[in-house]
Amino acid sequence: MPTITNYDGSISTTPQKVVKPTTVEEIQAVLSQPDAFPSPVRAMGNYHSLTPCASSTGTIVDMTAMKRIIEIDRQAMTLTAEAGLEMIEANRKLREHKLQFVLNVEIGNLTLGSAACCHTKDSLDGVEFGQVNSYVIGVKWVTPAGTLAEASLTTNPELLPFIRGSYGLAGIVYEVTFRIKPLEIVKFDYHLHETADLTQALVESVLSSNQAMVAWTVDKTTVLQTRNPATELRKDFLAHARQFGWNFLGAFTGRVVRKLTPEGGSIAEDLGMGIELGFYGLISALGGFTLEDPDKMVDYSKTPPIARYAFTFWTFPRAAWVKNLQDYVAFRDEHFRLHGFRCNLPLGSYFVRKDTSSLLSYTADGDMISLDPIHAPGTRDADDWNRFLDAFNDWAHARGGVPLLNQSPFVKKAHVVSAYGDRWTTLCRWIGEQDPTGRMVNAFFKELMVG
Repeated sequence: MPTITNYDGSISTTPQKVVKPTTVEEIQAVLSQPDAFPSPVRAMGNYHSLTPCASSTGTIVDMTAMKRIIEIDRQAMTLTAEAGLEMIEANRKLREHKLQFVLNVEIGNLTLGSAACCHTKDSLDGVEFGQVNSYVIGVKWVTPAGTLAEASLTTNPELLPFIRGSYGLAGIVYEVTFRIKPLEIVKFDYHLHETADLTQALVESVLSSNQAMVAWTVDKTTVLQTRNPATELRKDFLAHARQFGWNFLGAFTGRVVRKLTPEGGSIAEDLGMGIELGFYGLISALGGFTLEDPDKMVDYSKTPPIARYAFTFWTFPRAAWVKNLQDYVAFRDEHFRLHGFRCNLPLGSYFVRKDTSSLLSYTADGDMISLDPIHAPGTRDADDWNRFLDAFNDWAHARGGVPLLNQSPFVKKAHVVSAYGDRWTTLCRWIGEQDPTGRMVNAFFKELMVG
């Protein structure tokens, strides 16, 4: 079989078999015939994960052919669709009815099945919750033995927190129901602060006076981006510029500059940071902009490899975020001094509210704000990026950070056990009950699981 690579090319897998089902019965046939379809069996959407959570040396079930919308219920305000449908595709259909998802993540190519059982992050829609699976109110899946199972608000509701955090280890999700709402217009504003002068009191004030917040740290400056409701579109052309930046320009520029300039950084990179801060400053001076909420979602399906970027994700308690941010800047600068490597894209920080919808919610104990180094690695600095990720994992783990199993590269068992504690043990025990033969457990999860 050909080798399959993930979105940014950092992970590859060569399964013995790849199956692309179009019906539930075909999924059942795969899972019920271990001799014909060898273990481990892993479901895959668009393989946007930054860890090997979807990888398999056995059988991969490519879900992208199952993308039918089953029902849009305006009275119940729900969307029910097959698991291979991308969120951005579903949103296009919802907009025909002046509807939208409650939470629109930036990576629009996330499939509904992945959204239902994995974990995501979002600040600019996270008015209530910042994790997509918190709005999943119905899931149907095929168990590791090939039988059908279901959990919803009315059927086996006690299983919803488990399946939302299952990462496909309890079987293959084939149908999902989401909460939806009327189409909204929102306003984004940007405020620039010297990172060294940032205070927790200021951040608390921003959080209390706005619906949501995300932060971008560029060199020594932190940009606090806020979201609030609006009633009309104004300067929405800036929203398109923002999309172009994330969909192509930022990563493309960072990778090309790194390829063409001497090792250890360059005047060109410093100039690029200045231009980016100038753009943020211009938006701030113009009073921000508005957009229809789903337009914050980016379609990466046609982004060329040279314009793709990678990242990692760790969250930290809200009250300690400014101290951790400032300590991160010191860590980043010291790593650059020692190893000559720095990220060529901004550090992202997502505010996500307390949420116990999933057993593996990373905000189960309280509000969290992340630190997300972002980089567009090329062949020249791929090893340097990986070394930085390892060092950052140690740094984040020592500060009580919480990683994601699908978005934190090189995550280790010690990280997961420390971050999730008894909840990880409980989930592993449940997975063992659902899948006693380990049909769905690949090498990545086998290394992480306990009990």
